[in-house]
Amino acid sequence: MPAALVDTDGVRLTVDDAVATVSLSRPEKRNAQTPAMWRALTEAGRAIPGDVRIAVLRGEGASFSAGLDRQAFTPEGFDGEPSFLDLARGSDADLDAVIAEYQEAFTWWRRNDLVTIAAVQGHAVGAGFQLALACDLRVCADDAQFAMRETSLGLVPDLTGTKPLVGLVGYARALEICATGRTVHAAEAERTGLANLVVPVAELDAAVADLSAALLAAPRNAVVETKALLAAAASRSDEEQRIAERAAQGRRLRDLAGLGD
Repeated sequence: MPAALVDTDGVRLTVDDAVATVSLSRPEKRNAQTPAMWRALTEAGRAIPGDVRIAVLRGEGASFSAGLDRQAFTPEGFDGEPSFLDLARGSDADLDAVIAEYQEAFTWWRRNDLVTIAAVQGHAVGAGFQLALACDLRVCADDAQFAMRETSLGLVPDLTGTKPLVGLVGYARALEICATGRTVHAAEAERTGLANLVVPVAELDAAVADLSAALLAAPRNAVVETKALLAAAASRSDEEQRIAERAAQGRRLRDLAGLGD
């Protein structure tokens, strides 16, 4: 097994050639998330070598992630961390800055130089659901169960999951999923576009490896440019997208002709 580049606070990063694997490593807690884990996820994103093309996110044990560790809502919180109750008593600016720091763990997965895959088994609840949504693609075991439980706690999904969820399943279904907090099972996830692929639990790792190999088959720069085009398509007009396509293709043709920068 490759040596871990990051192994702290419930997060382990290993690299095998062009594929990085980020593992949530608190199986005894169903990979429940903490602020320390979020900082470690941010550290993992920064530690991925430049020649890596695929980043796989997985959870150790039976669950991908059961969401936020409920200890965050107790008066004592976590050792060395302000409790969420203490954060609520701070200024608006301080609270905004803390949440922005937490969000960094969920944003780097969308970088254009990586294709990111969430390998989801068991529960992906709340922050776990949003972490799966942070990735470009989701390969799910047939026991996967997604749920956005924030509203049942009097909260909102604030870890960057709302925009990708609407993009995948549409506004009406996203609202219904979030407002009710109900469970979305693997079959529905595949039917609605939330999951790219659903396989038996025993085949999850092999399916992710097969997808990674297929993604690595095309030249890196072509995939990077294509991801950038698709990621920005929804925010551009038709004409803006056509201009972007022409510019990207021009770069690719010059590169293939040996005329790139």
